[in-house]
Amino acid sequence: MGMVETSNDAIALEDKYGAHNYHPLPVVLAKGEGVFLWDVEGKKYYDFLSAYSAVNQGHCHPRIVGALKEQAEKLTLTSRAFYNDALGPYEKYITEYFGFDKVLPMNTGAEAVETALKICRKWGYEKKGVEENEGKIIVFDQNFHGRTTTIISFSSDPDARKNFGPFTHGFIKIPYSDREALEEALQMENVVGVLIEPIQGEAGVNVPGAHFLKTVEKLCKEHNVLFMADEIQTGIGRTGGLLAVCGNCSCEGHCERQETYATPDVLILGKAISGGVYPVSAVLANNDIMDVITPGTHGSTFGGNPIACEVAMTALEVIRDEKLTQNARRLGELFRERMNKFIETSDLVTLVRGKGLLNAIVINDHPSSSTAWDICVALKENGLLAKPTHGNIIRFAPPLVMTEEQLHECCDIIEKTIRDFKAS
Repeated sequence: MGMVETSNDAIALEDKYGAHNYHPLPVVLAKGEGVFLWDVEGKKYYDFLSAYSAVNQGHCHPRIVGALKEQAEKLTLTSRAFYNDALGPYEKYITEYFGFDKVLPMNTGAEAVETALKICRKWGYEKKGVEENEGKIIVFDQNFHGRTTTIISFSSDPDARKNFGPFTHGFIKIPYSDREALEEALQMENVVGVLIEPIQGEAGVNVPGAHFLKTVEKLCKEHNVLFMADEIQTGIGRTGGLLAVCGNCSCEGHCERQETYATPDVLILGKAISGGVYPVSAVLANNDIMDVITPGTHGSTFGGNPIACEVAMTALEVIRDEKLTQNARRLGELFRERMNKFIETSDLVTLVRGKGLLNAIVINDHPSSSTAWDICVALKENGLLAKPTHGNIIRFAPPLVMTEEQLHECCDIIEKTIRDFKAS
C-alpha cells in the first residue's frame, strides 16, 4: 500500500495531492544508509544536504533506529498530564551535555524558536521589569528561524511574508555581523533579547566576523538582555564544534576555538538532536530564566514523549562516541582547501565559505538566474545531491560520518560537474 513504481509516479502523486509549498530537486528517494541515498529506480547518490543538517549522524543510524524501535514497542506517548520514565533521564542527560540547568522539550525547530521568544518576553516582563507587551527582540537581516506567523513577521524573505499578515510586532531587524548596529539597537528602550543564528544557513552560509558572537554575548550582558542562539541547523557537530557558538558545552577540549567562545543565555536546538529519525527540539536555559515558565504557560502534547527522549539521548551519544564533531572540523578544512584550489581554475565559482561541514559555494551568476539550480540537477545526474539557496549559492552539508576518501570522491564529482557545465 502506498508504494510507487517509478520516480515519475511519485512526483505526479505529490503534484496532484500535496500542497505545492516546496520545489524539490527531481529525485525520488526510497532508501538511505550513512552518507548514501538511493532513488526509486535504485540509483545511488551521495547526500550533500543531510536534510538541512538533521542527519548529521548519517541516514538510518542503527543505534538511533534501534532506540526508536525499542521504545516504540514499550511506550510511545503519555502527554505531559503524567510523568514518564524516559523524560527525567533525558532532561538530565541533555542539560549536562550542553551545560545548562533546565530544558524545555518541544518537537520542531520553529516550535523551539517560538518557545524561546515566549521565554524571553516573559523574562523581560517578570525579571527585567519591562512593561508588559512592550518588549523588543533584536534579530538580523536575512535570518531564517522558521515559518510560523510570529517568525515570518521578522523574515527578510518576501515569499515567506507575502499575504500572510497582519504580523507580530516587537522586533528590531539589523544587519548581520554589524557591531555598531547592534550597539545602537541595544540603546533602545525595552529590549529584552537578541536572537541570532551563529551562521546563517538559509541565507547562504553567512559566517559572522571572528569575534562577533563573543561581542553579542558581551553586549547582551552589559545591557541585561538575553542572548538567544538558534543552533537548529548549526549545532550538534555540524560546524566542527559541538555548537557553533561553542560555549559552556562539553566538547572535551576538542574545539580549538576558545578565543571565539560565546555562551548564550538561551540555546535552541533541533534537527540533528534526533539524527533525523524523529522530530525533536529543545530550548535550554539556566534556572533564573527558565523559572518564568510555570504550569499552563507553555506546553506540547508530544514534547518530551518517550520515543523522542530515547532517540535524542542515543543521537547525542553517537555524536560523542564516533567523534563526529572532530571529523566535521577536519573534513571541512579539506573541503574548503579543495574548493579554493578549484576556484582558481574556474570562472563559474567565485567563493567558498563555511565552517566544519556546513559550506557553500557562490556561483558567478545573478541570483535570479537558474545556473545554481541547473548545476544541482547536473550534480544529481553525477550521483551527488545538493540544493541551491538564495538563487546563486549552493550549500554543501554532508553527513558527519563521511570518510576522507568519500569526501575526495565527492569533491571530484563537484569539480567535474562544474567543469563540464562550464563547457556546455
